[in-house]
Amino acid sequence: MKILIDADACPVVGLTLRAAAEFGLPCLILCDTAHRIERPGAQTLVFDRGADSVDFALVARADAGDVVVTQDYGLAAMCLSRGAVPIRQDGLIYDADNIDALLTLRAEAGRIRRGGGRFKGPPKRTAADNASFGASLCALLEKLTART
Repeated sequence: MKILIDADACPVVGLTLRAAAEFGLPCLILCDTAHRIERPGAQTLVFDRGADSVDFALVARADAGDVVVTQDYGLAAMCLSRGAVPIRQDGLIYDADNIDALLTLRAEAGRIRRGGGRFKGPPKRTAADNASFGASLCALLEKLTART
């Protein structure tokens, strides 16, 4: 088992690396040339800037039981199909029960934006957000490592 981070605009890289070290798991940071992120304790893989280049590279490396940190619902869906366990940066664990609704919301938001509509951006990240993600990630890793 390993942890893969979709690191472009990812605020929880440090938290994820701490959890990976705590559980003795290898961690891969995947990013494009515009967001190069190098951190001790992780292997960084850098890909060309292009539509979904990092996403496809991550999916190709995700195996059943791996943990994937991402905000991208489409990437999460692809990872689920490979048996990986994606987790959002707020601690939500994507699964078969919630991915369809999330993809539908994403499609609807895209339709509204294409029609000229606008959405307010996400609220500023807080210490509580980090605590929630950290707790959810550690609980997930405890559950997954107990299976092996």
